[in-house]
Amino acid sequence: MSARKIDISPIGLSSETTQCLTVPASSVRIRRNGIEFRHDQPFVPWTEMTVTLQGSGLAKKVNFTGVIVACRGDRQDGYDISMLFTHVTRLSQARLLAYS
Repeated sequence: MSARKIDISPIGLSSETTQCLTVPASSVRIRRNGIEFRHDQPFVPWTEMTVTLQGSGLAKKVNFTGVIVACRGDRQDGYDISMLFTHVTRLSQARLLAYS
């Protein structure tokens, strides 16, 4: 699996080859155990990624590791990507919900 990194506000996706994509924070929906976002390029399901969330103000950066579990859509309308976080502690889950 390849590892990628996501930064919210805006979301930046980068792979080990230092490739970076930007996703507007407005297209991100935070869920209890993951995130959903829209992008103009598809992601391969079961791709492992690292997500760094940083809120505005005094919010700290929080890192999550997860897997792309779904990628629906087409080239014309864009893709809805769903990512499920793995190994989420109760503290991290509370921080995640604070961003939503």
